Amino acid sequence: MKNSPLPLAGVRVLDLSRVLAGPWATQLLADYGADVIKIERPGSGDDTRGWGPPYVANGEAAYFHAANRNKKSAAIDMATRDGASLIRKLASQSDIVVENFKVGGLSKYGLDYETVSAANPKIVYCSITGFGQTGPNSHRPGYDYLIQAMTGLMSVTGQPDGSAGAEPMKVGVAVSDLFTGLYATTAILAALRTAEASGRGCQLDVALHDCQLAALANQAANFLATGTSPKRLGNAHPSIVPYQVFDTSDGYIVVAVGNDGQFQAFCKCLNRPDIGDQASWRTNKGRVEDRENLLAQISPLLKLRTTKDWAKTFNDGGVPHSPIRSVGEALQSEQVESRSQILEHAEGLRTVGQPVPFPGQPNEPPPTLGAHTDEVLRQYLGLDEAGVDDLRTQGAIG
Repeated sequence: MKNSPLPLAGVRVLDLSRVLAGPWATQLLADYGADVIKIERPGSGDDTRGWGPPYVANGEAAYFHAANRNKKSAAIDMATRDGASLIRKLASQSDIVVENFKVGGLSKYGLDYETVSAANPKIVYCSITGFGQTGPNSHRPGYDYLIQAMTGLMSVTGQPDGSAGAEPMKVGVAVSDLFTGLYATTAILAALRTAEASGRGCQLDVALHDCQLAALANQAANFLATGTSPKRLGNAHPSIVPYQVFDTSDGYIVVAVGNDGQFQAFCKCLNRPDIGDQASWRTNKGRVEDRENLLAQISPLLKLRTTKDWAKTFNDGGVPHSPIRSVGEALQSEQVESRSQILEHAEGLRTVGQPVPFPGQPNEPPPTLGAHTDEVLRQYLGLDEAGVDDLRTQGAIG
């Protein structure tokens, strides 16, 4: 593949989204070679440009730089007649539109699916909202935090009732937005394949609520199988034991015993093979059913040695484990360096790169607001310098 074009070379994406779910999807498309034109409000741009501190070298929020690599920024005011007209023309030349306005919010600009698809029947039009285009909550705004609460994710995250600090907790990253961005990307690529074969596109109705509900995975399946809602278990696993954080003499260690053979190896590392020999604990089913008694035996043993000592012992014994790293420790690890996961851009800017890269993948830093406005209008819409200047004078572009 060394000399092959990137998978999405020649595909044009009109990005009308902002914040995280939509930009996450379009960044993936851009990484894979799509030409992504990000439309931003003149003067302020994507909301996340101001979501700081912290800020990067160019004074913009680090948050924005997490989701907008390899894009072109065009500052066009869709609230103006000329601005909306420019964006409609760009939509007519695009293969994909991604937007996350409230339901019906783009109709007044002539940028809704019905209008855009009438001019461009092959368009893959991805609408990302909190709750979808239909249903009793379709009119409501959707934010990651609310979605984590509404879908039950927070109900299974945090310390169990009766423990110190027990309360439902959100995940430390906006996972509902990120899951939605990933689901949106896979749906876009599937729809694009159909559109290229048939000449007919479609509208994709992608909802944060739907995506996070699907991403409950085994926890949702557990309820559907039993009729009982899963409970918070802190750092323990509902279906695997031992699979949790343990105290050591100087900190913590995660032990992730995924099968019965690993449990026997774990017991040998503890110098207690007799624990593994007990009939009630030989199988994962038995360990889950007798969780508390087993933990009462093994937890005190792990407190006798340091995290580093246990890590070496478990390494030698073939037991899955890890110390709990800070974000900084994780990003500076030998594994990350060997996989070249940190991208270096100009002015000392660094971002975490695409985890499944293709050869020749672009490495352009997130754009400054409106950095490509003139280029986009000239290259794609054929405007000359005087025409661009006139639009700027009128306030249609930044």
